[in-house]
Amino acid sequence: MFWKFPGNFTAENSAGIRPRSSYLKVIGDFTRWNDQLVFGCDDSAQKEFLNKRKQKGDIEGPGQSNSNLWFTSIDKPDHLGPNTASGSVWLNDEVAAHETSEPMLFSGWPKRMAWVLNGGDLDTKFVFEVDKMGNQHWEELKTIALKAGASASVEFTSQEKGEWIRVRSTSKTLATLSFNYSDIDERQTKASPMFTGLANVNETNVLSGLLYGLGDNRRALGVWAKTFENGVEKESGYYELDDAFHLVKKEDTKTKAFIKEKFAIPENVIDIQESSVLIVDDKDRRWRLPLGNEGYEALTNKAQLRICREVATERDLFSCSGTFYELPAENADGFAKIRPISSHNFRIHDYASYRGMLVMTGLHPKVNEGDHIVRSEDGKAALWVGAIDDLWEMGKPVGKGGPWKNTAVKTGEVSDPYLIAFYDKKELTLSHNSNDDVTFTIQVEPVGHGPWMDYKEVTVKAGEEFNYTFPDAFQARWIRFKTDTDCTATSWLVYR
Repeated sequence: MFWKFPGNFTAENSAGIRPRSSYLKVIGDFTRWNDQLVFGCDDSAQKEFLNKRKQKGDIEGPGQSNSNLWFTSIDKPDHLGPNTASGSVWLNDEVAAHETSEPMLFSGWPKRMAWVLNGGDLDTKFVFEVDKMGNQHWEELKTIALKAGASASVEFTSQEKGEWIRVRSTSKTLATLSFNYSDIDERQTKASPMFTGLANVNETNVLSGLLYGLGDNRRALGVWAKTFENGVEKESGYYELDDAFHLVKKEDTKTKAFIKEKFAIPENVIDIQESSVLIVDDKDRRWRLPLGNEGYEALTNKAQLRICREVATERDLFSCSGTFYELPAENADGFAKIRPISSHNFRIHDYASYRGMLVMTGLHPKVNEGDHIVRSEDGKAALWVGAIDDLWEMGKPVGKGGPWKNTAVKTGEVSDPYLIAFYDKKELTLSHNSNDDVTFTIQVEPVGHGPWMDYKEVTVKAGEEFNYTFPDAFQARWIRFKTDTDCTATSWLVYR
């Protein structure tokens, strides 16, 4: 994220730190130049270090590392991704009686909440204190009493002010306390005009192709171009994008064969089901993601859409059922920390990083050249070219689904985790087929690598549905469900 940071900050004068917006680039340095901001970025690493996962297949990295400068306006750091964020002052930590946590920033977000778990053997109270002025003067804000093993969600109103917040427990315990803060996401669900030219997912005539940043100082992007005509895949030839944005056809059977072999889209690395998208990661952990347009299922099963690729050093771009996600490397906990960037209805065939730019294939056959469109002279190959942070403007993240849809469930067995983090308006429907009432326990995991906490218990009567709209301030990483009865159950979430 970008932050506002006061120049007169001291321990005794700590007010004024504020979040601005989140970004996807890996930024190594920055400066002001000619009334612009210039960022030095870490864009494409040849070796990809330890960033391998089966969803990427055996894809190679670029032929050589390449990066670029990113020139932006002075106010650009206020206009990228939502500044939704979270952080824990305790995470399965042994806490002594009356021990006070370190302070967590508390100002700068319109929606704020906390998750607290008393993992110890004693009942305790968690006392929240705020430093309203950033001058080390602490006042009690509220107190939450929890029995041993119990958890709670704590919402903060706009009237509950403070620069910093901290917590203390009145008894010795094993505590987890995570603060989750949300921005107001004012983005629309439709894409910015800058993406005009990309084909719709349901179109059968498309200009596509696989991408490879060439090595050996060739300083070009190799494109094995393809077309889909009435859904039938045909080869168009090999092209290269040069430093002057010319997309030129070349005769290079060796490079074309290399791209065909090393950059093939892998098959069966995700499972689009009736309920949601099932991901099994390299540690055999199971995760579920929301569904988008139904047209993505067949294209994904035919390996006609790139699923996962590194586009900034040790940071993958994950494309699934019409949503782009930021996906950290496995050594940064991978899918546990996945974040939706934007949802769309485009038929994006491949994407890659090249000279600091994001390049995508999957365009209308009749697309014209423009600010973001490069087309070959013969009209058989075309690319969309921009920056990875343009994706924030492709559409607010939305989706539907859940871990269960008419699923046979056993008493007390928990569902797979289902992503709920970073979505805006969230609605839940619970139902079952039992002739008796069924109690659902709703659990959340606010951290990504922390403990699960009970959020609500809901009893759904036979033949009825439970409908619930989550509070505006609600924010957690994952959600899951369990029942007190064997039954066929549905837990269905809609993100708008």
